[in-house]
Amino acid sequence: MYYEIARNDHGLPFNPLKACVVPRPIAWISTTSRTGVVNLAPFSFANIISNDPPYVCFSCTGNVLDGNAKDTVVNAEETGEFVYNMATYDLRDAVVKTASVVERGVDEMAAAGLESLPSRLVKPPRVAASPVQLECKYWQTIDLPGRRPEFHHKLVIGEVVACHIKDEYITPEGMLDTAKMRPLSRLGYRDYTSVESVFEIETWVPERSLASKRNTG
Repeated sequence: MYYEIARNDHGLPFNPLKACVVPRPIAWISTTSRTGVVNLAPFSFANIISNDPPYVCFSCTGNVLDGNAKDTVVNAEETGEFVYNMATYDLRDAVVKTASVVERGVDEMAAAGLESLPSRLVKPPRVAASPVQLECKYWQTIDLPGRRPEFHHKLVIGEVVACHIKDEYITPEGMLDTAKMRPLSRLGYRDYTSVESVFEIETWVPERSLASKRNTG
């Protein structure tokens, strides 16, 4: 099949596009307001986008001009900090609970019954039950205009300045046991998945590069 995005003429009962780019990691972002109120919310448009220094990003709907900017975005921009917590299969119910709280000024971490841990380099707390937490310094927000106001997105980018990993998820070889952590990811529609199996693919190296290494080795 083929369809044009502007026409949305796919002829299917539901738009298939988000099901075409999967799986998408869920960024479980904790922030604090200028007055110290904790906010925790999941975002399925998210990823790590560089490595030295590492930057992570998440995107969500909401336009500050019409009063619909998400607390997470406002907090990150005003305080300059946030924490990227890994959402997992075991924590799926808590992830849903934190997504369902829409009242402003509510501590979603407490509302979901989650224990928090203090961060070291930033003020927002970490989700204690999460196997990985990334402390981040806010870097930039990019506005992504929508075809309608409710589809306006804000892409928030932050630099990772500290990383917490629970020791029980580090193998004797010094690798992270991703299958044991079971990171939660978003598919299309209302579907989710988690990592249950892992396999390696040997990296292909062109023969020219190998010859160059031999000549300079």
